[in-house]
Amino acid sequence: MPLTRVLHGTDGLEEVRCNISNGIARVIFYVEDNTMVLLHAFIKKTQETPKKELDVAIKRYKDLCKR
Repeated sequence: MPLTRVLHGTDGLEEVRCNISNGIARVIFYVEDNTMVLLHAFIKKTQETPKKELDVAIKRYKDLCKR
């Protein structure tokens, strides 16, 4: 599996995967003008990205877009 992937249905948000001692960390981000903007990080314990974790990232993305 690639290190990053687009999260479908999220207006271009992506996630990067990192193996750490506690499991697999995920960082949800988007790219704007060649800058990676990190929105939310968490330790993933299930196969599917938890909705509450995705909701946090989407809310932060929308807040940044309003500025």
